[in-house]
Amino acid sequence: MAVALDEAEFALPDVPIGALVLDPDGEIIGRGHNERETTGDPTAHAEVLALRAAAAQVGEWRLTGCTLVVTLEPCTMCAGAIVLARIERLIFGAYDEKAGAVGSLWDVVRDRRLNHRPQVFGGVMADEAGARLRDFFSGHRS
Repeated sequence: MAVALDEAEFALPDVPIGALVLDPDGEIIGRGHNERETTGDPTAHAEVLALRAAAAQVGEWRLTGCTLVVTLEPCTMCAGAIVLARIERLIFGAYDEKAGAVGSLWDVVRDRRLNHRPQVFGGVMADEAGARLRDFFSGHRS
């Protein structure tokens, strides 16, 4: 999670969220940070970009056995992408009570109607992840 928090710093001036994909041996095979503001792409969330990078590294869309580490609870789009990519484990930092789709508002990744459900470990280094987001947003509100 500490590496994902470092990755989040590259997102600035966007919301500082960072994500990593680890292969089954624990090696980083994909990195991403929010780029919506810098690219104008509404899908440029940290998780999606990390999944894209990992899929390119592996050479296919199935990321079986891989772990996604992200500093904030994924939204519905990212939760769907995690399921579709067949991520084995999801580790996230701060909970997102406004848009979280891994338990806060919805629980997309553990929906029994879907064909894949990753293991979920939430709240990892949540204080650190939450503090970075609060600091960011305190500078953007009047």
